Amino acid sequence: MTIAACRVCEGRFFGESVLKFKNMPKAAQNFPTAASRLEDEGVDLDVRQCQTCGLVQLSNSPVPYYKEVIRAAAFSEEMRLFREKQFKEFVARWSLEDKKVLEVGTGKGEYLSLMQEQGVDAYGIEYGEESVQACQDAGLNVEKDYISQFGYRLRNAPFDAFFILNFFEHVPHPNALLQSLSLNLTDGGIGLVEVPNFDMILKSNLFTEFIGDHLFYFTKDTLTYVLEKNGFEVLECEEVWYDYIISATVRKRQKTDVSSFDTQRQKLQEEIDTYVKQFDRVAVWGAGHQALAVLSLLGLQDKVEYVVDSAPFKQGKYTPATHLPIFPPDTLNVEPVDAVIIMAASYSDGVAKKLRDRFDPKIKVAILRDHGLEHIK
Repeated sequence: MTIAACRVCEGRFFGESVLKFKNMPKAAQNFPTAASRLEDEGVDLDVRQCQTCGLVQLSNSPVPYYKEVIRAAAFSEEMRLFREKQFKEFVARWSLEDKKVLEVGTGKGEYLSLMQEQGVDAYGIEYGEESVQACQDAGLNVEKDYISQFGYRLRNAPFDAFFILNFFEHVPHPNALLQSLSLNLTDGGIGLVEVPNFDMILKSNLFTEFIGDHLFYFTKDTLTYVLEKNGFEVLECEEVWYDYIISATVRKRQKTDVSSFDTQRQKLQEEIDTYVKQFDRVAVWGAGHQALAVLSLLGLQDKVEYVVDSAPFKQGKYTPATHLPIFPPDTLNVEPVDAVIIMAASYSDGVAKKLRDRFDPKIKVAILRDHGLEHIK
């Protein structure tokens, strides 16, 4: 079964395939025996590209064992040394010693054992039963599990960090995996996601890198897009391992702290209340969006007589929500007030000059600045 839209953003594919490969191996790990080779047939790989997000991907169904990690390169001495150095720096940089770290797609624990050596509390999930047993026999904390649904909860969560090494490109439901991972992390949880580097594949014309196991072919841009779309900040995205791998360091996106807004509102409330209490009649100059917000949020409808504004289309109407009448500036001569609070943003200094030049000099004037009220002499 083939898919008709992008697996990540559901955007349409470009009309024609990017590439088509005929009679390709069914899977990288599908080696026929002498008895089965006569029944073995190749498959056609259909490489498509999303018009919306640009992600290159196969429209083919995933290989039968896509939930399992089958890893050979981890056994090379060079790779082992690379991972040891990488994990040591990762743990030190993010202060993960004694913290809970999860590997998604553990295989037989080749990488998880190296991560555990760095002093973390290491956990893994893997779908292949033989691999899970091999991990457990080696004393690793690994369970048979696989994340394929939104909102999926892992038994040992929450984790302080996670890593997915050359497994993410196999997963047919990347949004569900990443969003569920985010749910299973502590606030600000850190992650390491690595995939084959399609930027390098393009640059070097490595057409032999296409295989049915790899559903996705990520560039730095498309990997960053997928990660950010699913709740992560991308802190770094670099090429490693002779540029064959894109390595992204991510952090679970946190809600923006806007508590200072309320602190500032309370400060301004006290400041303006103290100011208007000094006078019998106060007007506001300015009916822009910031002035309208201040009138509403500080409840000034019962403390201000009216609003003046130079824009004719606002005059003769009322402020939204607070229903204060809006008059032209000359109203200050007809309906005098004791003080005017100018809320005209970048025009405020010009308005203050006009007030001093054209109106009663006895009127007290204050300008609403970002830091609060500024009294004008």
